[in-house]
Amino acid sequence: MTAPRPQVDEPTDPDVDLHMPAQRRQSWREQLPIVAAVALGGGIGTAARYGASLLWPVTVGDFPWTTLCVNAVGCAVIGVFMVVISDVWAAHRLVRPFFGTGVLGGFTTFSTYAVDIQRLVDEGEARSGLAYLAVTLVAAIAAVWLAVTVTRRVLAWRQG
Repeated sequence: MTAPRPQVDEPTDPDVDLHMPAQRRQSWREQLPIVAAVALGGGIGTAARYGASLLWPVTVGDFPWTTLCVNAVGCAVIGVFMVVISDVWAAHRLVRPFFGTGVLGGFTTFSTYAVDIQRLVDEGEARSGLAYLAVTLVAAIAAVWLAVTVTRRVLAWRQG
C-alpha cells in the first residue's frame, strides 16, 4: 500500500497537477494566459514543422526522414530547454507552456509519426514501418539524453 500524497499548496506550475488543491481551484481567468501561450507557441511550432516538410519533402513510398529528423531535433531542443529552465534560468511562468508545450509540442509530431507507420505498412513496407517505429523511439530518447548530458557538462565547464 502506498502512502497518500501530501496535500501541499506549492507555487502554481504551468502543468496542472490535480492532486494540488490550489491548481484544482484555479479559475478560467488564471488559466487563460497559459492556454494562450500554448496556442501561440503551437502555431509557431506547427508552422516550423510544415516549413521543414517543404524544405525536405518526402515522396510517396519513401522513408519519412523529415518526420524522424524533426522529432529527434525537437527532442534534443526539449532536453536543452529543460536543463536551462530547471538549472540556470528562473523563467517567466509562461515560458515553459509557450516554448516547451506550444512550440516544441507543435514542432514534434506523434500524429504524423503514426500516420507514416500506417502508410508504410499499407504500402507493403512493414519492415520499414517497424524500423521507423523503433528508430524514432531510440532517436528521440537518445536525443533528449544526449542534449541533457551535453548541456549540463557545458554549463558545469562554464561555471568551473
